Amino acid sequence: MKTGKTRIFLTGGAGMVGRNIQEHPAAAGCEFFAPDIAELDLFNFEAVKDYILKVKPDFIVHAAGRVGGIQANMAHPVAFLLENLDMGRNLVWAAKQCGVKRLINLGSSCMYPRNAPNPLKEELVLQGELEPTNEGYAIAKVVVSRLCSYISRENPEFRYKTLIPCNLYGRWDKFSPEHSHMIPAVIRKLHAAKLNGDKSVEIWGDGTARREFMYAGDVAGCIHRAITDFDTMPELMNVGLGEDHSVNDYYRTVAEVVGYTGAFTHDLTKPAGMARKLVDASRVNAWGWKPAVSLKDGIAAAYEFFKSNYGDNK
Repeated sequence: MKTGKTRIFLTGGAGMVGRNIQEHPAAAGCEFFAPDIAELDLFNFEAVKDYILKVKPDFIVHAAGRVGGIQANMAHPVAFLLENLDMGRNLVWAAKQCGVKRLINLGSSCMYPRNAPNPLKEELVLQGELEPTNEGYAIAKVVVSRLCSYISRENPEFRYKTLIPCNLYGRWDKFSPEHSHMIPAVIRKLHAAKLNGDKSVEIWGDGTARREFMYAGDVAGCIHRAITDFDTMPELMNVGLGEDHSVNDYYRTVAEVVGYTGAFTHDLTKPAGMARKLVDASRVNAWGWKPAVSLKDGIAAAYEFFKSNYGDNK
């Protein structure tokens, strides 16, 4: 039955980005098809094809992926490479086979070379060695992005575009230590330290590494803008703040939001990843988009989500 809404096949609908896309105010104009793993196995190419033929989407947004922080990437490089590669390849190639003309693929700032000059411009992808701590994940993201580009190059009727978000955090994030990225990990760590009355909290490395973290609700807003203004969106585009902060800064901001008043120590034997990773936002700004949520407000929203879903005893 036709609803007059844009029909969107969304992978990763239960993940942080997928949830934020669906709860964004602009979602009212969309009809989402966001199957969970019980309904659709993205590792099964034929199943993906059959699902696309069944729902006949106007758009596909590929937001599914195996994600995690430094610890998870270092511990499971095979899974991060194969799972992200297989999901992306199956989804993009099935879309082409089924005649879906418009697709938005979500990449990652991990796609950029470890020693590339900051801010990271889109044309720097594949121009140098990747960061070893998340190389498998990055390789998979680069391959899927290139596949989108090649399909569009061979047949311009198919407009398959890639957005490269900076690091994300927010509502629906993963807070378990084995899966979380930095901000949710810090929220959980400082929340526990506050409850336990800990006098100090350890930071990996010296805390001077700089990172760019954007609230997930903002990237969801950018994706909705991309759906609405798809034809004007560049084929490859960063989505970021254009500014970054040190790891120490993030710890201090989370401490302020959480109410932790203890000290911080540094373990210089632990890996800290890339010294800096700031995406160039000039292309997305020229397109007419900028994020709306401040760091402190975003962390406050993420903290409220954490408390509501994980409880004060976690």
